[in-house]
Amino acid sequence: MGGGLRRPPILDSTLAMYGTQLFAATLQLLNVLIVARVLGASGRGEVVFLSAIAYLTAQVAALGVHQAAANIAASRPRLRPSLATNAVLFSLVLGSVAAGLVYLLMLVAPAVGGGTDVDLRLLALGVIPLLILEANLAMLVRADYAFRIANLALVLVPLAIACVNVAFALAGRLTVGTAFGVWIGGQVLGVALLGAFVQRRLAGFGRPSLRLALGCLSFGVKAHAGRVMLVGNYKLDQWLVGAISGTRELGLYSIAVTWFETLFYLPTALAAVQRPDLVRASPRGAGASAALAFRAASLVTAGLVLVVLVAAPVLCVTFFGEEFRSSVDDLRVLVPGAAGVLALKLLGNALVAQGKPLRESVAIGVTFVATLALDLLLVPPYGGLGAAIASTVGYAVGGVAIIVLFSRAFGSRISELVPRGSEVPWFWSKVRLAFRRPATALELESN
Repeated sequence: MGGGLRRPPILDSTLAMYGTQLFAATLQLLNVLIVARVLGASGRGEVVFLSAIAYLTAQVAALGVHQAAANIAASRPRLRPSLATNAVLFSLVLGSVAAGLVYLLMLVAPAVGGGTDVDLRLLALGVIPLLILEANLAMLVRADYAFRIANLALVLVPLAIACVNVAFALAGRLTVGTAFGVWIGGQVLGVALLGAFVQRRLAGFGRPSLRLALGCLSFGVKAHAGRVMLVGNYKLDQWLVGAISGTRELGLYSIAVTWFETLFYLPTALAAVQRPDLVRASPRGAGASAALAFRAASLVTAGLVLVVLVAAPVLCVTFFGEEFRSSVDDLRVLVPGAAGVLALKLLGNALVAQGKPLRESVAIGVTFVATLALDLLLVPPYGGLGAAIASTVGYAVGGVAIIVLFSRAFGSRISELVPRGSEVPWFWSKVRLAFRRPATALELESN
């Protein structure tokens, strides 16, 4: 059985993962650029719509098992072999059932399919178990501090997709079908890489455990509603825009979403590297560590928001062409929602890590209800712009909710989440030290 990996400094891990995400985002942007330039807004919209069906369905079907597995793997390493095998079985069973249900839904209500090709929709449903397995394996890998392999997978997948898409484009063979097929091939590569690492370098795949599976389901279901609604906040609007306003409108809106999601990378990286430590920490220590990370991330995110607001015309029109000019307004409306996303990711992560998933679910539920209600109200008349307004308002409401719930759960004051001017030089010194001496950089949570 593989042994646990040494815990790296959290600031080093955060910077490495954030840098990896930025590099991966550049590769993903290249893919978006290729597809948008070759296929136009409508073709880009079809690819986004198909991937949204697969991704959103996979998140709904996962039942939060990967959240439970992350906590158990971090706190009880001896159970990792059974967790890995259970992850495979959960992925096959839950993914297949979900795919079948969505297929039936499309037969009953054809509009759900957005007018896309039937064969491509079937392909999207078929990849659902694979997406669930990818999420499960990634959580197990990170629970053992194997951030490098997770980062490698994060880069190799879009790199492979970009190389193949470029080849197809140069050969004049890039279509909606080939672009979507290449995306699926990238997910296969990611699963193969993570699975091989689990088998060869970590605990491997052991005998499945029914008792452990039931325990994962018990915890996972508590966190699941919140996670599904969180992903719904990210992806459901695209499904609705595509089904209601058409794939061209979705193609335009998706460009704004692509740039907006770059603001998620820092909180996503922080949440991932903090998770094993937050599981092991005392409630007081977890609350203080999450609050410190939130303050640091807020300062960086505020600067990035200003940059995106000013650069929106360049990002949407200069990169993608005049056809995408309406994406500028969508992006500028979306960007302020980054504050709410930051709170939901970092503070919600601390609540789940400390065994309080229902509190996170409440905040995400508030976000989801507000966003969905506004989507249904605003998307029919305003298309992508209506979806952007709905998302920003929903994230703002959810951000306030998670801050209140976090403060009550950990007995901290809301003022502890407000960035302090005096901390800016301190944060900057830690970042400089991490770049100069990564092997001995001080940990972010040390105060």
